[in-house]
Amino acid sequence: MTRNQPETSMTIHSRAHPAIKTLLALAAAAALAAPARADVLDDVKAHGVLKCGVTLAAPGFSAEDNAGKRDGFDVDLCRAIAAATLGDASKIQLVPMDLKTAFAGLPTGAVDVLTHRFTWTQSRDVGGLKFPKVMFYDGQGFAVTKKTRANKVADLNNATICTAQGSTSELIVADYFRAHKMKYKIVTFASQEQAWDAFVAKRCDAAINDRSALAARLTKLSNKDDFKVLAETLSNEPIGPIVAQGQPRWEAVVRFTLNALVAAEELGVNQANVEAQRSSQSPDVQRLLGVTGDFGSKLGLANDYAYNAIKAVGNYGDVWDRNVGPKTPLRLERGRNALVANGGLMMAIPVR
Repeated sequence: MTRNQPETSMTIHSRAHPAIKTLLALAAAAALAAPARADVLDDVKAHGVLKCGVTLAAPGFSAEDNAGKRDGFDVDLCRAIAAATLGDASKIQLVPMDLKTAFAGLPTGAVDVLTHRFTWTQSRDVGGLKFPKVMFYDGQGFAVTKKTRANKVADLNNATICTAQGSTSELIVADYFRAHKMKYKIVTFASQEQAWDAFVAKRCDAAINDRSALAARLTKLSNKDDFKVLAETLSNEPIGPIVAQGQPRWEAVVRFTLNALVAAEELGVNQANVEAQRSSQSPDVQRLLGVTGDFGSKLGLANDYAYNAIKAVGNYGDVWDRNVGPKTPLRLERGRNALVANGGLMMAIPVR
């Protein structure tokens, strides 16, 4: 398929992506230029609020409802961390950010943590961004207009593709099309939201993003039946919260707050029964909820930090079902995000 190209388009060839390198360089430069934060946990406690960078608009993950309230999977993780650190899930400040501002905002202290939907990659990990733990296993795919008659990725030869500048999608597209000797044109935008809007406006034949994000965006279209997500998954995308490098205690706080939600599901502790579970005779449950041991104090938190987080948002399964599960507009099955015991990849680090 062919079409006239917008002036903003550019063809990506079989070489390293300067946009990705530039964003990583900007993040590294920001980390060097910004004064080092002595301790993020101390800052959060002193200010009495947790600042979370969230995606601009991804239904099910971070989006505003009709009343202007922002909720979703990423927001719930922010609330859980606030409950664990401050004892109050409401003490949060949500900062909607695109990819460029999100990466630059961490080292400067504009936000304390990104609960944004970014993929854990080697380049990002060694470039000043630290991923405490995977919160969501995803994969990249394509949304297309049904008028293109594309039923598989092979049908996108000579297609125009919309995506965000500096995203991992650029590299994935280049690798896939080069490997399959296919031609394409790519149009990049400052954010995934702008790329999606251009796709919906028929400026591109296809849009690439995490498949869950594509499904989320389709739910908001009045003409959603004019579009579809192709069945193929082009990549593995382990997604998780991000903190700035050089903050091992804060990294551990974020890691073990998320870990507590997964451990709670493994142990049958949820938002509805967490209060009663404090009387459980299970040593694992007692340690998780801070009834025994000093696992919280070793993080600089109260020993019942996990109890507070679970009471605020529930366990990992509760968060999933409430935001993206089968009874939501996204209707996502757990798949790889199921517990290991149920055939998935999600597993908690033992609390002991």
